[in-house]
Amino acid sequence: MDAVKWGLVIITLAVSVAGWGMFVHAVAGIVRRIRTGRPAPERFGPFWPRLRTTVVEAVGHTRMLKWGIVGAAHWWVAFGFLLLIPTLAQAYGQLFDPAFVLPLIGHFAPFEFVIDLFSIATLIGIAVLVAIRQLAHPRRLGRASRFEGSNMPRAYFVEAVIVAIPVLVLCLRGMEGVLQGIDSYNAHYLLTYPLVLAFSGMGAAALATGILVAAALKIIISMVWMIVLARNLTMGVAWHRFAAFFNIYFKRDPAGGPALGPLKPMMDKTGREPLDFEEADPDEDPFGAGKVQDFTWKGLLDFSTCTECGRCQSQCPAWNTGKPLSPKKLVMDLRDHAYATAPYAMAGTTAETPGIHDDVLALLSRPLVGTEEENGVIHPDVLWSCTNCGACVEQCPVDIEHIDHITDMRRYQVMIESSFPSEAGTLLKNLENKGNPWGMAEERRLDWVAELAAQDDPVEVTVVEDTLPEGTEYLFWVGCAGALEDRAKKTTKAIAELLDMAGVRFAVLGGMEACTGDPARRLGMEYVFQMLAQQNVETLNDAGVTKIVASCPHCFNTLGKEYPQLGGEYEVVHHSQLLARLVDEGRLTPVQRIEENITYHDPCFLGRHNKVYTPPREIMAQVPGVTTKEMHRHKERGFCCGAGGARMWMEERLGKRINTERVDEALGTDPDTVSTACPFCQVMLGDAINEKKSQGLAKESLEVVDVSQLLLRSMKTPAAPAAPAAEE
Repeated sequence: MDAVKWGLVIITLAVSVAGWGMFVHAVAGIVRRIRTGRPAPERFGPFWPRLRTTVVEAVGHTRMLKWGIVGAAHWWVAFGFLLLIPTLAQAYGQLFDPAFVLPLIGHFAPFEFVIDLFSIATLIGIAVLVAIRQLAHPRRLGRASRFEGSNMPRAYFVEAVIVAIPVLVLCLRGMEGVLQGIDSYNAHYLLTYPLVLAFSGMGAAALATGILVAAALKIIISMVWMIVLARNLTMGVAWHRFAAFFNIYFKRDPAGGPALGPLKPMMDKTGREPLDFEEADPDEDPFGAGKVQDFTWKGLLDFSTCTECGRCQSQCPAWNTGKPLSPKKLVMDLRDHAYATAPYAMAGTTAETPGIHDDVLALLSRPLVGTEEENGVIHPDVLWSCTNCGACVEQCPVDIEHIDHITDMRRYQVMIESSFPSEAGTLLKNLENKGNPWGMAEERRLDWVAELAAQDDPVEVTVVEDTLPEGTEYLFWVGCAGALEDRAKKTTKAIAELLDMAGVRFAVLGGMEACTGDPARRLGMEYVFQMLAQQNVETLNDAGVTKIVASCPHCFNTLGKEYPQLGGEYEVVHHSQLLARLVDEGRLTPVQRIEENITYHDPCFLGRHNKVYTPPREIMAQVPGVTTKEMHRHKERGFCCGAGGARMWMEERLGKRINTERVDEALGTDPDTVSTACPFCQVMLGDAINEKKSQGLAKESLEVVDVSQLLLRSMKTPAAPAAPAAEE
C-alpha cells in the first residue's frame, strides 16, 4: 500500500477514534442530564411486558404506520440504519484487504440479500421522506406545515448521511462482485448484479483502490455523523434513533396501551408515595414543575426523544386555530432549556450560588413559565391554550407524554404561584364551595328528575338515600353538566327514559353527587381534585356502588381511570356503550324513521382517551332513515370542541375559536343534525352553531344532540295531531 493509501487509512482511523470516543461520551452525557430529573420508580417494571411492547412498537412501527406512506418509508429507513451497521464493520476490514468479508456471515447469501434489499429500500424510503418534507416545507405551507419550527438544516444533514451510506454500500457491493469474479445473477447478488456489470471494466488495482476509497468514505461519513451528534445533544432528529427504544420501554402502560391515560398523582420527592397535602413541604416536595429539573427523568427522556416531526403540531386544535401552543415547540423549548441548565444542576450550582457569572445567573434565574418580559421558557398563553384533547400524545411516534408535562407546569403555576386565567378562579371557588363549576345549589341536581316525573309519560327515578336499593344494576352518574346545564339535561332525561324502557334498574345520587374534580385536576389544582374525589369515593363506597354508567366522558374517564388512585374501584361504562349493548340485545328497538343527514363528533375523552369510537356510531346505524357522513377529522384524528383541560370555563381570546373551527368542518358535511356523546361538546358546538345561525351560515333547524336523544326519538311514536274542533 503506497503512502497516499496509508494516509487515507490513518485519517480514517483517526476520525474513527474521535467519532467513537465523542459519541460514547455524548451518550454518557445525555444519561447524566436525564438523571437530573426527579425519580419515577414505577417506570422500571414489569420487564417482559415492557420489552414486548418495545419490540412490537419498534419492529411493527405501529404508531408510525398510522401515517401510511410516511410510516412505511420510515420503517425501511429506520431498519436500514440498523441493518447496515455490519457493513461498517466490514468497511474497517476493507481498509487493509479489499477482499475482506465478515467472518461466518460475510458470504452467507441471505445476509447479502438483506444488505442489498435494505440498501435499495433505504434509498427509496429516504427519497420519499425528503420529497414529503419539501412538499410540506414551511416556505410553502407556513403555519400549516408540521415542520414549522423544526430545525430544517439538521434534518437536511441527517437526510444527506442516510443517502450517502447506502449509496456507498451499493458501490462496494458492485466492486466486491467484480473482485469475486461474479459473471451472472446468483443468490449472492440477486439485486446488485447490475452494479457488478457497471464496475466490471475496472482492473484489479483500480478495484482495490475503489474499495478502499468507498470504505474510507463510508467510515468517515459515519464518524462525522457521530461527531455532529456528540456536539449537538439536542439534535432530536438524529438522537431519537437511539432514545426512542428507551422512551417506548418506559412509557406509561407496560402492556402497550397509549401514552394517554389517567393523570399521575403528585408524588413526594422519592417518587414512591402520593403527596400528602397536609404534611407536604413546598420547599422540599415538588408541587408540579417550577424548574425544568422538577420533571421526572422520564420527562427529560421525553424531551430528548422528540424527533421534531411535527405530527403532534399538525393535530393540535390550539395550533390549528392560531394559538401559540405547539406541542412540538413546547417539548423542544423544554429540551433546550433542560440541556442548557443540566451541567449546573449536576454541579449543584444554583442562582443563589455566590460569584456565578451574570450569564449563568440569567440562565438559572429564567422562569419555566413566564412572559417575554420575564424571559420565560414557556409563555403562559402556551400553557393555558391546551385542551388536554390528547391529539399530540395519540400521534407521537415515540410516546412523548405532553399532557403530563403541561399539567405539571400548571400545578406549579396554580398551587405555588397562584397564576392562572382569572375565570379559573371562579371555577375553583365554585368547586370548593358548591361542588360544581357553576356554583349552583346541590338541590338543583334533582330538577331534571322532577321534570321527568311531570311529563305526559312520567318516569320515576330512584334517588339514593344511604345505600343503593337492592337489585339496582347501575348507579347513573349524571355529572354537573348533565344535572345543571339546560341542554345537557335533555341528554340526562333521554338516558333515564331509555334505561327505564329497557328495564334497567338504576339510581342516582342527587344532591350527594359532587363534581368528579376533573376540571380542577386538568387546571392544575390537585388539592381541590383530591378533596372532591375523596368525598365522592367515600359516598360511592358507603352506598355500595360497584357499577356506574356515566353520561359525561370526563366523568367516565375520571371515575374509571383516576379514582382507583384514591381507592375507588368501580366498573364504569359510558352511556353510549350501555345503550349500544341494549340495542344489540333487543331490549331497545328503534322503529321510527329519522330522515336526517347526521355527522358525529368524537368527544376527546371518550374517543382518544378511552378508545370508545364504535358504540355511538352503532346506535346511529340502528336508527332507521339516518344517513351518516364523517367529518374529515374523526376518530383518532378527531378535532376537539375546545372544552377540555378546564378550557370550558376559560375565555378563548387568541386565534379562532376551536368550537367554531369544528363547526365549520361539520357544516362541510351539510348536516341536518350534529350528534355527539358528551355534554361539554354539546354545549360548545351548540354555541358555535348558534353563532353561525346568527350570521346566516347555518340552517335554522340545525341542532346538536346526543346519540341518546336520537335513539329516544326513534323509540317513541310521534303524537297524533289534534283533531280539528267541530264547527258549531
